[in-house]
Amino acid sequence: MKSSWLRPLVKDQLSLYVFVSVLLVVGVIFGTLLVHALTLEQQEDLAGDIHHFVQLLDAGMGPDQAQAFWDRGWLHTKWVMLIWLLGISVIGMPLVLALDFLKGVLIGFTVGILIQGHGWNGVLFSLFSVAPPNLIILPALLIASVSSVSFSIHLVKHRLLLRQGQLRHPFISHVSITLVMLAVIWVAAWLEAYVSPHLMGWASGFLN
Repeated sequence: MKSSWLRPLVKDQLSLYVFVSVLLVVGVIFGTLLVHALTLEQQEDLAGDIHHFVQLLDAGMGPDQAQAFWDRGWLHTKWVMLIWLLGISVIGMPLVLALDFLKGVLIGFTVGILIQGHGWNGVLFSLFSVAPPNLIILPALLIASVSSVSFSIHLVKHRLLLRQGQLRHPFISHVSITLVMLAVIWVAAWLEAYVSPHLMGWASGFLN
């Protein structure tokens, strides 16, 4: 039997998972459409940067893997920790949702640039460059965000409005989920640093 503090959390999270997932998808769609707002010169500059990067991969001159691992790992860590801090602050809860939307926009924009410049070949390249690490990062951010928003809702309902209810167990649950997601995103950082460059190098033929 679920404890009294857990039941409302589970009920809230079911709808939150759907809402945040839709928010991410909308962000991806918006980011893809945002490419069309760029001028032709801007699109050509971005396409040139991608082409240059692909040429470096073909020549075996990709970024330093160890440095890339730490850079990506700390970037994702800051993102998750910001989500955690916004959640416990309560007033930052809308910003958690804004971060999720922004993440979707960034991914959609990247994919949109590839599609704009290379059509279906850009889609195929995205499957090997953008998709693999984000198959780990996005679920991790989704889970961290839902935990953060759910904890904020619990605080508002039971501590600010009703002035009753336990805080210890939801807080421990929120911290535990965040720590697990931090470990997960470091796995994604390893994938981005050591595996993705090889996949992109192999898939670079789609863009040539």
